[in-house]
Amino acid sequence: MSPAARHRPAPRHRPAPRRRSSRVVTLMVVVVAIAAAAAVIAWAWPHTRSIEPPTEHASMRMDMGSTTEPAAQRDAEPAAAPGDDPLPRGTGTPALLPGMPPPLDPTDVYAADRPDQLSPVVAKFKRYVYVPNSDSDSVDVIDQATRRIVSHTPVGDEPQHVVPSWDLKTLWVTSDRSNTLTAIDPRTGRAGRTYPVDDPYNLYFTPDGKHAVVVAERLRRLDFRDPHTMRLQRSVHVECAGIDHIDFTADGRWMLASCEFAGKMAVLDVARERLVGTISLPGASGGHMNSLGSGQGRLVRTTTGNGTPAGSGMPQDVKLSPDGRTFYVADMDSNGVWSIDARTWRLRGYLDTGAGTHGLYVSRDSKVVYVSNRGEGSITLLRANAGTIIRKWRIPGGGSPDMGGLSANGKVFWLSGRYNGEVYAISTID
Repeated sequence: MSPAARHRPAPRHRPAPRRRSSRVVTLMVVVVAIAAAAAVIAWAWPHTRSIEPPTEHASMRMDMGSTTEPAAQRDAEPAAAPGDDPLPRGTGTPALLPGMPPPLDPTDVYAADRPDQLSPVVAKFKRYVYVPNSDSDSVDVIDQATRRIVSHTPVGDEPQHVVPSWDLKTLWVTSDRSNTLTAIDPRTGRAGRTYPVDDPYNLYFTPDGKHAVVVAERLRRLDFRDPHTMRLQRSVHVECAGIDHIDFTADGRWMLASCEFAGKMAVLDVARERLVGTISLPGASGGHMNSLGSGQGRLVRTTTGNGTPAGSGMPQDVKLSPDGRTFYVADMDSNGVWSIDARTWRLRGYLDTGAGTHGLYVSRDSKVVYVSNRGEGSITLLRANAGTIIRKWRIPGGGSPDMGGLSANGKVFWLSGRYNGEVYAISTID
């Protein structure tokens, strides 16, 4: 986030964040690996098992180098359910978002993300890594086999992310300073048409494939657009500073978005395209979740002023657990990961994972969540469903691992080195 690109005052309780100071920016997409597998799953997460809410809400504490188990129990305040119950009781089957593809496995939302399980659409695509560079306003393309840069493509001003389309046929480069989306053909790796779009910091697609959701961070908006032409269909004002990253519930009906500068999470109804409410994060200190204050740690319905006070965290990436029960939220200010119940919207606990916690990625066997800690040059491994720490990997000589993706076979974890102008290729085997 560039100070020049972010035309708003910084929060009083922390310094203004900086995006422009890096040479390699926010997201790196591994084409074929991400476009072929993760994109299929990211936008097709139906889930057919009835999920009951947890019986306890635990604070988490990290024991470096070993498994982290729940610490003392702490009851959270009761949550207000958003509209209709996402998982209707008594039926055993959630009502999926209309038009959403059926699940491959009722117990794992990432079942289509197995090693080399590629869609026919992308099976013959070149196995490249696409890296947006903020200072040079370009995208570098790396050949995964040779690990060499094979092309350098000019795009819009300050590209932030590279995102596969819902139909897997296009890669979209989001450039918020120039208000443009650039289409890249993943068959060739070449850039095509540029589309004028307001403040595209990030980009997602609804699970039914009907809408592109442009995250207009500076404007505090989520813009629902045609997924092919990018023509605006509807704008949803969230009034939540720094809206950045999104994920969906297993049934595709609800969206959880991080509000980086407000210390909040926003919950939206996907079908109705409207904000339901917000969850204020309490912050953490010394590896412990702070005590929940009034209006914190629970969903508060949207009212004038957005319902909840500003939280003390700085949430970043959001990821649903394979069993669909839990949202994990990376918090760069608290240096850890929050867990939020995906059905009741209660804050369940906190894990201290490392300085500058930022990105979250699920392994191709659905057993591990990789957590990038860009403030200390490390990656923390979590048990994907249990949410406990397995171990931590440290990048030799340090670094600033930000966001990235897994290779199609799941054996290499690619990450951008945000403040070092470099890219890391890390073996997931050792």
